Amino acid sequence: MQEEFINKPGKTGISRLIDATTYSWHGLLATWRNEAAFRQEVTLAIFLIPLALWLGESGIERAILIGVTLLVMIVELLNSAVEAAIDRIGPEKHPLSKIAKDTGSAAVSISLLLWLFTWSCILVPRWLP
Repeated sequence: MQEEFINKPGKTGISRLIDATTYSWHGLLATWRNEAAFRQEVTLAIFLIPLALWLGESGIERAILIGVTLLVMIVELLNSAVEAAIDRIGPEKHPLSKIAKDTGSAAVSISLLLWLFTWSCILVPRWLP
């Protein structure tokens, strides 16, 4: 089985890159269409990324503020992938399906807490006397 994977013929070079980019774009569009939380996070990022560029006092601060903002969207994409895979299995309730979905949701919550903590650590000290 593993040998089949290693010797599996496939596209290489630029055609592989084009296919991978196309699949990524399809994933972004599908998530945009089907996940309200992702649309909200993208909308916030449209405002937060320029704000990070303006408020960050160094390249490192800007990178951290933007990076943690993008991280929330990355985790949301992964959570959406888990949910889609679980939903594909079937509509019936199953304890393992609940664990998978709840765990994905918890990952999104933790990424949001990380976002809040990071932005607060960088920006709040500037406004305190």
